[in-house]
Amino acid sequence: MDPFSLKSKVILITGASSGIGRSCSVECSKRGADLILLGRNRDELMKTLSLLESGSKAEIIAEDITQPENIESAIADKVMILGKISGFIHCAGIEKTLPLKKHNAALYHDIFAINVIAGFEIAKILSLKKYKEETSSFVFISSVAGMVGEPGKAAYSASKGAVISGARSLAMELCRSNVRVNSISPAMVNTPILERMFEEIGEEASSEIIRKHPLGIGNPEDVANACIFLLSDASRWVTGTNLVIDGGYSAQ
Repeated sequence: MDPFSLKSKVILITGASSGIGRSCSVECSKRGADLILLGRNRDELMKTLSLLESGSKAEIIAEDITQPENIESAIADKVMILGKISGFIHCAGIEKTLPLKKHNAALYHDIFAINVIAGFEIAKILSLKKYKEETSSFVFISSVAGMVGEPGKAAYSASKGAVISGARSLAMELCRSNVRVNSISPAMVNTPILERMFEEIGEEASSEIIRKHPLGIGNPEDVANACIFLLSDASRWVTGTNLVIDGGYSAQ
C-alpha cells in the first residue's frame, strides 16, 4: 500500500483558484483525493476544476473566507455530498511589500484576516466531529518571511510568523482529537503573487531576490508535494512542525 496515497481522503483547500492552492488541488487529485475547492472567484475555481485528474470528485465553494458563518454552512453541504473531511490546506493569502511608513492598521487587519484568522477559523470548523474523519491533517502555508526578516514586509512577515506559532499550538490542542497540524514555509515560488511583487519592487531588487535562492525560484508543485506528504499516512508521526521548502534561502 502506498503511504503517500490520498485515495478515499476528502481534502479542503483554500486559495484553490490560483498559485499554490491550484497546484495543491491538481497534485492532490493525482494522488486520488476528493476535493473541496474554496476561493472567492468562481470562474477561476472552475478553471482549477478543469485541471484535475480525470475521475476526481470535487466541489467548489465560491465564498469570502473571512466570513466563517457562510463558510460553515457551505462546508456542511459539501460534506453531505463527498463525506467527512480528512485534510485541510490553507493556501489563501495576500502579500504586500511596503515601507513601514506606509503600513497602517487597515493593512495589518486585511493581511491577518486572510493569512491567519480565516485559516484558524476554518480549522475550528473542521475540527468538529460532524465534519472531520476519525483522523485528519491540517496544513497551513506560511513563508520563510515568517522566520527571517525582510524589508518592507512587517505586516506580511508578522502574519506568517503567527501562522507558524499558531499551528504549533493547534497541534498540541487538537492531537487529542486525532488531528495533526503542521505548517510549510516556502521561499519565493512562481505564482501571481510573486509576479505582482516583482512588478512593484523593480528589476534590480527582483534579481537580488532570485540570487538569494541557491536552487533558484521554486514552483508551486514543490510546495504541493510537501503538502501531500503531510496529508498522507506517510507523515502519521509528524505534528507541530514547520517544514521549510526554500531552495536553500534560509540556510545562508
